[in-house]
Amino acid sequence: GLPSASTRCIVVCNETHRFLVAEQLEQIGFAARIVLEPEGRNTAPAIALAALQARDADDDPLLLVMPADHVIRDVEEFQKAVARGTAAADGGALVTFGIVPTGPETGFGYLRTDEDSDGPVPVASFVEKPDLATAQEMLEAGRHFWNSGMFLFKASTFLSALAKHAPEMAAACSKSMGGKSLDGDFVRPDHKPSSQVRQIRSTTQ
Repeated sequence: GLPSASTRCIVVCNETHRFLVAEQLEQIGFAARIVLEPEGRNTAPAIALAALQARDADDDPLLLVMPADHVIRDVEEFQKAVARGTAAADGGALVTFGIVPTGPETGFGYLRTDEDSDGPVPVASFVEKPDLATAQEMLEAGRHFWNSGMFLFKASTFLSALAKHAPEMAAACSKSMGGKSLDGDFVRPDHKPSSQVRQIRSTTQ
């Protein structure tokens, strides 16, 4: 079945958007911890902050990571996809969700798989925002999916992968959350280590 939703849901947003996010959560009657980024960063450190916050509330929960700008029209089918990925995530996999492409879109990244299955399959390669000719070739080849930016994994799985592949970022996020302060539903990571994440990102891009 699906991982259970709970009041331990986490929203990561910029400090300047905190009241807008809190108001929208209240409007839909949904309780969440709101982790405030003091400055803009990329996806990996935002997920790290959420994973560290989640581990404070639970031993090692599954995290379903979803960007705020997606529209999911077929909620039931998405829930089925999440359910199919749960066992793999429980087993230590980093699960991502591909979207069946409707055209040779050049604004998205693409995931390629070499296997056919109704369940999770390994990602063979990733192509970031191809040109039109490459996108058309991938569309014709099949087994290519738009990268949704949605993920499912255990908090420990992501944090271990981050520590292996981006140890400075992992350390800075851990220090930042180690010095966090609480203000109602708002969680404020320590600003000083957070600023180091921005420097790490700028030197590795």
